[in-house]
Amino acid sequence: MSTIRLAAAAALALVPAVAGAQVLQERNMPLAIAQELAQATVEACAAKNFNVTATVVDRAGLVRAVLRADRAGPHTVEASRAKAFTSASARNSTSAIAEGAEKNPAARHLASIDGFLLLGGGVPVKVGDEVIGAVGVGGAPGGHLDEECANAGIEKVKSKLR
Repeated sequence: MSTIRLAAAAALALVPAVAGAQVLQERNMPLAIAQELAQATVEACAAKNFNVTATVVDRAGLVRAVLRADRAGPHTVEASRAKAFTSASARNSTSAIAEGAEKNPAARHLASIDGFLLLGGGVPVKVGDEVIGAVGVGGAPGGHLDEECANAGIEKVKSKLR
């Protein structure tokens, strides 16, 4: 019985802290922009004759839109998703994360995190300084080219990111 009283007292001690908490407000990736971003990204790569998959995720790394170009390899679907997840989760481009992992021995372990893919092609989508999601691209002949397409897609929808 004293254990129950102790637990109840501990719970009641937290009430003042919780009562004074503010509601957290966060921006997130809307479906319409996610679809438009995926389309613009695939089109940017198609203009360079690259058949890719673009995946757009929200701020939590959950998929909002996927678009796989004709003739894009089946592996590009998972690669683009993992790049988008990594970028959204780390709030950075996957090329910058990969570069940091090469230079910093402690950061090399980032590749061990489930779902992380340290290859270029994942780019965060921001409204101001706030990351609302990310786009990941897989299928161009190099991560730097995947990243160029992602940035071109973001540029195309930039005016809607307010």
